Amino acid sequence: MFKSFEKQPVGTKLNFEEVLGSLKFNDQGLIPVIAQQFDSGEVLMMAWMNREALDETLRAGQVCYWSRSRAKLWRKGESSGQVQLLNKLRIDCDGDTLLAMVDQTGPACHTGRHNCFYLEIGSKSVEIIAEVLIDPDELYRS
Repeated sequence: MFKSFEKQPVGTKLNFEEVLGSLKFNDQGLIPVIAQQFDSGEVLMMAWMNREALDETLRAGQVCYWSRSRAKLWRKGESSGQVQLLNKLRIDCDGDTLLAMVDQTGPACHTGRHNCFYLEIGSKSVEIIAEVLIDPDELYRS
């Protein structure tokens, strides 16, 4: 289905249910989602959604993922208060990855850093390149 969109002009409206129904979820029923700060373009994190999480995100306007480790819906910020409000949601050209353009409150990473990509690989080393903004013990204090 996504191949048929390649030559369509800007502004072409597509059938909502047909497009969402054609998304390429993996064998576990998940699709990868890149979260990006909507105003700066900073890549914040990568997580997974199932169809239920996608539907909830679209309905509520707050990003909801699927937690593979907890095997349940994970509403970003439900335990830390660091929520992601949805600005726009985009589908890649193959229909197998989503881009959530969000307004992130506080750190996006469970380590307390602004984003999850704080380890930089060099030719023979790996370096931590971002400060911890909030101690994770404080971030997840119940």
